[in-house]
Amino acid sequence: MFADDTWSIGELAERAGTTVKTVRFYSDRGLLPEAGRSTGGHRRYGPEALDRLRLIRSLRTLDLPVPDVGRVLGREDAADNPLDGALEDVIAERLREIGSRMAALRWREAALQLLRDCPAEERADRLLLIGSVSAPPSTTSLVRFWRAWIPPRLPARLASAIIDQAVPQPPEDPTPAQVLAFARLHAFVSGDCDGGDNRPAVHRPEEGYRPAVLYDGLIEAYALASAELRAGSPARPGEALDCFVSAYAHARGAPDSPAFRRLLGGQLAADPRIDHYWGLVAELISPPSGPPEPTAGSAHAWLSAALDADTAREAA
Repeated sequence: MFADDTWSIGELAERAGTTVKTVRFYSDRGLLPEAGRSTGGHRRYGPEALDRLRLIRSLRTLDLPVPDVGRVLGREDAADNPLDGALEDVIAERLREIGSRMAALRWREAALQLLRDCPAEERADRLLLIGSVSAPPSTTSLVRFWRAWIPPRLPARLASAIIDQAVPQPPEDPTPAQVLAFARLHAFVSGDCDGGDNRPAVHRPEEGYRPAVLYDGLIEAYALASAELRAGSPARPGEALDCFVSAYAHARGAPDSPAFRRLLGGQLAADPRIDHYWGLVAELISPPSGPPEPTAGSAHAWLSAALDADTAREAA
């Protein structure tokens, strides 16, 4: 130590328990304050450089990139508390990034377990299936499918509500079966499965429906039917069915009558279905053990069966 109470780069490195190369690296990037230069032009550092170097090393143990370290140190220079402001933002960013990386690792682990445990003759096909899905998976293909499937020109609010209900969010910690279900969902919606003109009658303007009115009512009806499904109730007349029929009736400007219910039952029976999609969604969102979680598809099927039971009772 010199009489002026400054240290050489080697002395600073020794006090900090690091290498001269490390000190020089951070100094060259402007992260370490120099107290001045010796008569020979060598860098000299004061005690504040040791505190700064210890803070830098603490930040680097959190795997913060050097530019982020600089942001935090800049905030330290401008405030009394270095643990607010930029540091808080950087920590939040790192947590999001690490969370995404961990989610990807969990999906890859489940995918590897799926390949390990499946029959040898299925391994190649399953590898191609899950290899087409990113980790963690994106729901972009599912959203695209539903934007093509739902009636055009729906209000943005309603279209978003339908898509939110129809597109499942992949679990953060999936089982191998859930990885397989999502991969099959992705393959299903990525294929030629939109049906072209083979759409439900409500999607065709010539049928006289007002789709926005219908789907507003169906969202409520599906919620009521989902409660029945969770309770294990058989398909039956009641509030959920009345709400379901009312949605269709209001969408056509027709009264809810026995004749309308018979007409609606026949129409629903003839409409195309995407039951395979909803079955895969149920596999994806349901717990590993216990009853399957209701979906909009299973709610629709329950309500259709309730309508059939109701019209059959009326006919009898």
